[in-house]
Amino acid sequence: MGDQAEKLREMMRIKNGDSRESQAGAGFESRKRKPGPPGKAPNEKQPREGKKTRIITITSGKGGVGKTNVSVNMALAYARIGKKVVVMDADLGLANVNVILNMIPKFNLYHVIRKQKTMREIMVDTEYGISIVAGASGFSKIANLSEEERQNFIDELDTLSNADIIIIDTSAGVSSNVLDFIAAADDAVIITTPEPTAITDAYGIIKIIATEIDNLNMGLKLVVNRAKSVAEAKKVADRMTTIAGQFLNLKVEYLGFIYDDTTVSHAVLRQKPFMVIDPGCKASQCVQHIVGRMEKSDVKDTGGFGNMFKRMFSRGEF
Repeated sequence: MGDQAEKLREMMRIKNGDSRESQAGAGFESRKRKPGPPGKAPNEKQPREGKKTRIITITSGKGGVGKTNVSVNMALAYARIGKKVVVMDADLGLANVNVILNMIPKFNLYHVIRKQKTMREIMVDTEYGISIVAGASGFSKIANLSEEERQNFIDELDTLSNADIIIIDTSAGVSSNVLDFIAAADDAVIITTPEPTAITDAYGIIKIIATEIDNLNMGLKLVVNRAKSVAEAKKVADRMTTIAGQFLNLKVEYLGFIYDDTTVSHAVLRQKPFMVIDPGCKASQCVQHIVGRMEKSDVKDTGGFGNMFKRMFSRGEF
């Protein structure tokens, strides 16, 4: 596994290059990706220079806290400042990134794992300037891959290294798959709401991260979703960060909060991101603030996908 891990680390060192121009104040409806030069596939890897791809894993202790919604809208906020973004739906049971975007991809990660399609063939460019990789619904354990399937999957990930930002939307809970994607991240963002059950489950996943993941060099961050006020969000964040520090000796950074905004529910019903429905609504402004804070934080050297697969394929039990 050493060779595979090193290969992946080398992949993610690909440098940053042409970033698309930011269209400040413009709606996302008209921001379609321009076709590339003749003869080149839209997602074909190009040489890049600059900092490495940033891997952000979004996760939560329980379902229903808005994790996927946050993932997609963060991606749009990054695209708005000129970043090339890929959202990977890593929910290997009930993938739904495509649902929020009202898309029905013909192929997903399952087809890549089974060598039926390449990553470039399943990656879909959206009208909002981001790309998505649909999750492998019904495929519960990536640990069950054969050696050939593992190697093929690693090779296919090279396609993603051309992005500036990769946002990995995990399933809720603390499965081995979730922990592995967290271990791969430069930043692991925990989503909670002010509800007591959500807070308890969020603390639960932080505790498991502290005890199960050997390398905690990633930036562990907290976002409070559906907050009714600044004070409510701060109360939740202070409670969680204090407890994590006292009992787990773990630093959790409070990244920000997202208002409980009716625009969000309307957007879900219309199957469009709320950043598209109303870029100026409270929730959209909060997401843009969160991305602004992320951009000001350093990217730590965590080994990226190499670290993820080192863990995925060398752990004894899943």
